[in-house]
Amino acid sequence: MLNIALFGPPGAGKGTQSEFLISKYDLFYISTGDLLRKELTNKTKLGLEAQDIIASGGLVPDEIIVQIIENTITGHPESSGFLFDGFPRTYIQAYILEGLMLKLHTSLDCLISLTVPEEVSVERLTKRGQVSARVDDNEAVIRNRLKEYYDKTIPVLQYYKDKGILYEIDGTADIEKVKLEIQRVIKNVLSKKLFNLVLFGYPGSGRSSQGKALAEKFGLEFVTTGEMLHREIENQSGTGKKIEELYAQSLFVPDEIVVQLIEKKLENSKEARGFIFKGFPRTLVQSYILDGLFKKYNSSISMVIEFEVPTLELIQRLDQRSHTNKCKPYDISASKIIQRINLHEKKTLPVIERYDQLHSVTKINGVGSFEEVFNRLSSEVEKGIKHIR
Repeated sequence: MLNIALFGPPGAGKGTQSEFLISKYDLFYISTGDLLRKELTNKTKLGLEAQDIIASGGLVPDEIIVQIIENTITGHPESSGFLFDGFPRTYIQAYILEGLMLKLHTSLDCLISLTVPEEVSVERLTKRGQVSARVDDNEAVIRNRLKEYYDKTIPVLQYYKDKGILYEIDGTADIEKVKLEIQRVIKNVLSKKLFNLVLFGYPGSGRSSQGKALAEKFGLEFVTTGEMLHREIENQSGTGKKIEELYAQSLFVPDEIVVQLIEKKLENSKEARGFIFKGFPRTLVQSYILDGLFKKYNSSISMVIEFEVPTLELIQRLDQRSHTNKCKPYDISASKIIQRINLHEKKTLPVIERYDQLHSVTKINGVGSFEEVFNRLSSEVEKGIKHIR
């Protein structure tokens, strides 16, 4: 998802560039003025509240505006992203938008500001007024609008400059050059967006082999907690010895240890284009932990995939694996296999349900040859990468 705020003083050419952005990147246009007028026309609950306030001479409060924006965003889940025009207008609204984006598990990717000197804006708008006969395009009104814009906007621009997502573009250049500069900015922004995939499936569904192949094909880091734990044991690190003791007592490795290992992996993979997670999260608690980890690195889950394989075939696969050097502790008997399947249903299915509500889990048929499953999987991942970049 690509979320952009477009700024510029009156006469900067925002209308032209908004049309270009919407068409080029398939964005949904959010203008607070347009949305408010629509609520008033449709006489919605929020529209009627706003109407009463306007009728009494007041300004529509941020509390109503943010609800209208939230309803618009949640009402268009199919959108590739949103273009904000006219919001945030104030420093306080910048914080409001930040909180709203967090609630909706997304973020504002960049603020593009079209810079135009005041005299150029006045000249452009005056000429427009001569052609369109707009009463608000006279010099006195124009200068007042420009003063109001700069007074309110400078703190907002500084807010996003401090966050490192403000991009200023010379709005005095010709239209095509401005478009090229905007595309350059967005290309840079999208190149920094990590593609983070979480793989789910019952034991024996093929997550490990398929996940490793996917990581290699798409240049992603494969994160599997099982291998990370065993590596610590092999290295006989302090953490590895603790893990070994827990295994000896048939105890689960606590989240504190697992999270430290994942953090180390993320920290040491700063050049990664994204991550594929297998084996984490297994529980609801771990799903919240993973959300927090990604937030720490200014990222989020991009896609969730679940392998679907019939139970009988799972049992057959695990039984066959028990006679190879890839045998896992839970492969050694039918009772162990069933116990592991039941544990997945009890602990992990609620996680998948949660992610289905948040991200819409993609189901993959895990039956067939490795190549057949991999082709199905790759096709979906390619769509996911295209969606965020």
